[in-house]
Amino acid sequence: MALVGLEELRAARRRIEGVAVRTPLVPAPWAADGERRLWLKPENLQPTGAFKTRGAYNRLAALTEDERARGVVAQSSGNHAQAVAYAAQLLGIKAVIVMPDTSPAVKIEATRSFGAEVLVVSPEQRDVVPGELAERHGYVWVPPYDDPFIIAGQGTVGLEIADDAPAELDTVLVPVSGGGLIGGTAAALKLTRPDVRVIGVEPELAADAQASLRAGQRISWPVADTYRTIADGLRTPSVGVLPYEHITAYVDDIVTVTEDEIRATVALLARRGRIVAEPSGAVAPAAYFHRAAETGGRAVAAVVSGGNIEPALLAELLAG
Repeated sequence: MALVGLEELRAARRRIEGVAVRTPLVPAPWAADGERRLWLKPENLQPTGAFKTRGAYNRLAALTEDERARGVVAQSSGNHAQAVAYAAQLLGIKAVIVMPDTSPAVKIEATRSFGAEVLVVSPEQRDVVPGELAERHGYVWVPPYDDPFIIAGQGTVGLEIADDAPAELDTVLVPVSGGGLIGGTAAALKLTRPDVRVIGVEPELAADAQASLRAGQRISWPVADTYRTIADGLRTPSVGVLPYEHITAYVDDIVTVTEDEIRATVALLARRGRIVAEPSGAVAPAAYFHRAAETGGRAVAAVVSGGNIEPALLAELLAG
């Protein structure tokens, strides 16, 4: 499979303009420690509360008229679900979304609010049912990450960081799930700022991407293992085939953070940064605060990938 290039990334940026928010790169002076500085990329400010708006709209906007008429089906624990539903609503396309019953209620409700038909299934069925529906009804399957249009759309995060970052930026931290965000972001950065190191971050309870990078081949983790992490958006058992190619080509390393570190970072971002992050969105900043020796860097940007957190959980973590 061909890697996404600058032409595809720039086409995606043009396609999503006016739909996805061009989020700022926010300095976090409260996080400086005398040797390092931090900037945050708050993708929680997207219309659906997460970066997924970029890839979903880029994919749906590129469909042919015939494909739009057929409708789309997608699977997700929540953020891709909302993004596909939102993009479909804007473009007048029927959307059916398959979500696991472990998805936060706030994400299921938000997906329905954008007009999509939501089917709630077991985690084991999540990745099987969409294919069955596509075959039965002719829907176009919109995968959450294993698609060049999805990767290019998410990669616009990297183009924006490259445009907005100070000259001294040397490290970018990006969360890893199926690999669409880090694959696209790393491609964008390495093709525009090749001196910048790109480091993936994932929960140690769902560290399939790190295992894959170390092994030199895609490694899958059992669903029962990855679903232990509080970071519900990062529970994918393995990175996608095409994202893995981007990871091996462009990502410098992948590190992991603990559940306690993720929880503490959600609270820290809210208190000090005034940023509401879901656990998945707090993983990259958590590496800045807790994995300095592994990530290195003196001028660091971290992607806050989303902010769709259950209010009760946020209250619990703030009170912690």
